[in-house]
Amino acid sequence: MHINRFFTPLVLLGGLLHSSSYSSALAQQENAVDVSRVKLAVEKLDQLAQKEVGEHAVVGMAVAVVYNDKVILARGYGPREIGREAQIDTDTVFQLASVSKPIGATVVAALVGEGKISWDSKISDLDPGFQMYEDYVTREITIRDLYAHRSGLPEHAGDLLEDMGYDRAQVLYRLRFQKPASSFRSKYAYTNFGLTEGAVAAAKANGLSWEDASDAMLYKPLGMKSTSSRYCDYINRSNKAPAHVLDRGEWLQKYNREPDAQSPAGGVSTSVNDIAQWMRLRLANGKFDGKQVISEKPLLETQQPQMLVRFSPLSGLPAFYGLGMNIGYDEQGRLRLGHSGGFCMGNATSIALVPAEHIGVAVLTNSYPVGVAEALTASFTDYALYGKLTQDWQALFKKIFADPETLGLNTSANYAKGPNPPSPALINTAYLGNYNNDLYGEVAVSLKGGRLLLEEGPKLMSFPLQHYNHDTFTYLPPGENSPGRSGVTFSIGADGKAVSVCIENLNQQGQGVFQRKKD
Repeated sequence: MHINRFFTPLVLLGGLLHSSSYSSALAQQENAVDVSRVKLAVEKLDQLAQKEVGEHAVVGMAVAVVYNDKVILARGYGPREIGREAQIDTDTVFQLASVSKPIGATVVAALVGEGKISWDSKISDLDPGFQMYEDYVTREITIRDLYAHRSGLPEHAGDLLEDMGYDRAQVLYRLRFQKPASSFRSKYAYTNFGLTEGAVAAAKANGLSWEDASDAMLYKPLGMKSTSSRYCDYINRSNKAPAHVLDRGEWLQKYNREPDAQSPAGGVSTSVNDIAQWMRLRLANGKFDGKQVISEKPLLETQQPQMLVRFSPLSGLPAFYGLGMNIGYDEQGRLRLGHSGGFCMGNATSIALVPAEHIGVAVLTNSYPVGVAEALTASFTDYALYGKLTQDWQALFKKIFADPETLGLNTSANYAKGPNPPSPALINTAYLGNYNNDLYGEVAVSLKGGRLLLEEGPKLMSFPLQHYNHDTFTYLPPGENSPGRSGVTFSIGADGKAVSVCIENLNQQGQGVFQRKKD
């Protein structure tokens, strides 16, 4: 796997955390959490965190546990940045990636509680400029549809536009050109920018930007002083844990992920001290320090199943998505909430909540996703609920995360070794020109220093084209969704010049062909 191959924020593998290994025995036991089990779970979590950092499975992490409305564990482990002395503490700020979604859903619930909107408010009423590919969907789609990932958009629609340098407004505008992958409300398909539009529309209806709404409705009332939905706030923190990737077996700090375009879906940064306060609020159904900060009804709607995601391969139990939250039920019928997040630029996070037992855990790491965050939240929850592990979660998640398909990584043809000898290309001038595509905009093929360049995105980022065979070249796409080298294949007209170009990494949904613009 190339270290520059990035994936979009990862959804927790729905249903996997409910093992049936001990189901029949556990069904005959008293399974309510008690103080002794929580103490054991905290001890085990602390030991596992120290072990993983000590063995360099991750660079560093911070963990928090909430039980009965109290923070009973908050601790940092390891360095903020590899090769530097500063250590992670409970105020160290991490990027959350997709754990931003349940936090953002809490903000929307607070906005719904203000009375101007509901989860079923139509986007066409709240943000009339937004359009989907089909007119009917444009008219009918709601905040609920977008937060439940049932819009009909393909998985991760818009993410490649962000990689190309389009900002939030530009990406949301261009979704009108994205052909649906399924009929409206018929299928679950995880889309960062669909959810982002739901959040932006909810805030807009209340006269606020998304970032200001997050501050006003959640972060300030809970005293979350280290939390922000703005990348500039994160990058300006002195006490932050930057991202790390593995390079030939060594952890390196190489990339910075700027997720403002999809802030409601992946742009929150916070500390374990702060995220513990959010868990307290969630587990208390909107109350904080005895005060009802967020209305209970709209908040509880976020943890009601909206779409079936899958059935657990371990237990056979169904797993659902609610509103910005993964939802499941264990063998004892307890509601289980969770979400995972990850940037292949070097962050991995996980949260798990069991409302009936008033317990929650968060694990934040400054390292590329390898399954450690998920393994620790699953292990803690097992110890707290059952007093023992039901699976070797560390081994299981590390195996799962070793599979690029699990991580949602895009794949392309293997261009490492081409035909020998390759068929020659035409003269360079045959390929030069401007090409247009409704969804992705304009690209240009230019010549500099005798070498062909592909220019794409609103800032015309420039990438050298490397000849592969005949009229096919390759380039290295930008962003966290890059599959590694991707094909760029020209179709040649009767006049010996290219009439179109297919850019492979943009063609996953069949919309990656660009037509030459007329001179």
